[in-house]
Amino acid sequence: MADIFDPGQMTARLVLEAPVEMPDGQGGVTVTWEEVRSLWARMEPVRVSERQEAGAESVTISHRIWIWFREDVVAGQRFRKDARLFAVTLVRDPDETRRFLVCHCEEASA
Repeated sequence: MADIFDPGQMTARLVLEAPVEMPDGQGGVTVTWEEVRSLWARMEPVRVSERQEAGAESVTISHRIWIWFREDVVAGQRFRKDARLFAVTLVRDPDETRRFLVCHCEEASA
């Protein structure tokens, strides 16, 4: 890793959730979210982007979320912290030692 990482900085308690698709009876699907597990993480805000959508301002905050290595974390899942949601867009092992995962996530708010 480029910088020294202290596991003691994993102070955020998050819930990992996975999408579950259920047929809606009309040829489509309804997506619900199922809790996979609760875990400790380090959250780092990275970037804020603002844009106008349909006359309303929308803000997206990207984060790096560090967790202990797990093989079942993939893009398309999300983390939940209370009412805040963080969509996982990319998962990587930063130094290929299988100690940690860095999840690149986006938190959207209207």
